[in-house]
Amino acid sequence: MLPDLTATQVVSALTTDGFQCSTDVAYAICRMGATSVGVLTGDHPRPPVVSVQAIGPVDVAWAEISNSLPRVLELAHINQPEIATWFGQQKGKPVAQQSFGDWLADVSAEVDTEEPGVHLTLTDKLCKTNCQAE
Repeated sequence: MLPDLTATQVVSALTTDGFQCSTDVAYAICRMGATSVGVLTGDHPRPPVVSVQAIGPVDVAWAEISNSLPRVLELAHINQPEIATWFGQQKGKPVAQQSFGDWLADVSAEVDTEEPGVHLTLTDKLCKTNCQAE
């Protein structure tokens, strides 16, 4: 099992792996191709929120996240590899939620919006303060 990483360490790992990262208020946003990873920053022992998104037609966005998710989980030291399998099983559902250990996974597919795509949000259930962006 990989040790927990702080948000800064997760962003560093993503950068080392080839993601282009910048800061957007409370989040570090790291992009590679059509996939972006948002990491809520702060002084928590591990990031309270890690989100993975891809914009575009849902099938394409789903494939983008499916391809990058196992590596993102590994880089962020989220020790729940079954999240990637579960994510693949949710294709075609507009919304789904599941707990994996200390993480809560939420997935949503946006179809008829200005920015269609797929969003996967992983929330640390152990976080008690400053756990969401304001």
